[in-house]
Amino acid sequence: MDLTRDPVLIVGAGPVGLTLAWRLSEAGVACILFEADAEIADQLRASTFHPPTLDFFEASGITEALISKGRITPTWQIRMHPTQERAEFDLSVLSEDTRHPYRLQCRQAELSRALLRRLPDGVVRFSSQVNYAEQDADGVTVVVGRQRIRGSVLVGCDGARSLVRRLIGAEWEGGSYPENTVLVTTHFPFEDFLPGLSGVNYIWKEGGTFSLLRLPDLWRISLHPRTGQSPDLALKDGAIRAQTVEILTAAAEMDIVEKRIYRVHRRVASRYAEGRMFLAGDAAHLNSPKGGMGMNGGVHDAWLLADLLIEVANGAPDLVLDTYERKRRPIARDDIVAQADKNRARMNATDPQTRRAHLDEMKRIAADPDLARGFLLRSSMIEGLRRAETL
Repeated sequence: MDLTRDPVLIVGAGPVGLTLAWRLSEAGVACILFEADAEIADQLRASTFHPPTLDFFEASGITEALISKGRITPTWQIRMHPTQERAEFDLSVLSEDTRHPYRLQCRQAELSRALLRRLPDGVVRFSSQVNYAEQDADGVTVVVGRQRIRGSVLVGCDGARSLVRRLIGAEWEGGSYPENTVLVTTHFPFEDFLPGLSGVNYIWKEGGTFSLLRLPDLWRISLHPRTGQSPDLALKDGAIRAQTVEILTAAAEMDIVEKRIYRVHRRVASRYAEGRMFLAGDAAHLNSPKGGMGMNGGVHDAWLLADLLIEVANGAPDLVLDTYERKRRPIARDDIVAQADKNRARMNATDPQTRRAHLDEMKRIAADPDLARGFLLRSSMIEGLRRAETL
């Protein structure tokens, strides 16, 4: 396929689509990115950047920009509330595996903005809803309003309800978890009341679980609605505070800066490509947020797909693009979704003995540098990227 005649067309200006557009533009491959919204979305979404993602963006200066807007988190914990017993994982054991042996807590919109600033004018078209697309032997055509735009390749970075996924006939494999998650940001100083908190904390409480993630000026707390509680009721300020009071009575007047409720899934698209159409990010895989792998996995999708498209643009045979699904889909299925599912299952345990066994095992791993390194290579997504190179 001739990627020099017509631009690569991308749908969705989240971190995944913008990463792909930026990498292609840097390599001189023409592209157009269509976004239905009028601007970069800054909703409550991902906030964890794993070490290899930071490594990817380092040379461009984007990692430095993210660090300036975020919070470096060298350790993370699994905790028992209210006893404060915990297993703490120190990412410094990865210092020989990555240039960034820590998690960075930073809103995903900061990555989107950093990428947008580096893109040439005209690459991103906001307020441009792609209504339909089709492909033929020579290229692809998208319909935006009344306009038909021709391209060489179409990449759907358009999220869970992806138009491109439907057009290529890919089915979701997997399902949804029964619970919703309520995500809230607050200035409440949890660190003053819960001794020894890390920047990332997954916590068992009586009958349930919650998590606390520290941004530079806010805490993000994830809660789950009570059994039988409707999503609308669970998202009310009173219901949120009722849950936090069960954790800390001092949080009775906790301020609520932002809030969002969402359903959690464990799904992988049955295929990532059909002809000249490809999927990346949430259009291709959805997973539990436990472990912060979703956005990072999507960026890794875009990075590899960009490499392959650049190769083809420089004269490599089209079959190089077959590498994309072969390398990325197994990682989504077996590493991203499967690991997130294990994280969720561990934290959703309610039996005290089962919790105790989980915590003791996590403490044993955290205390052994070799075991901790192996565990963190997987949870930090380094092992998955290494394994993909062999596929």
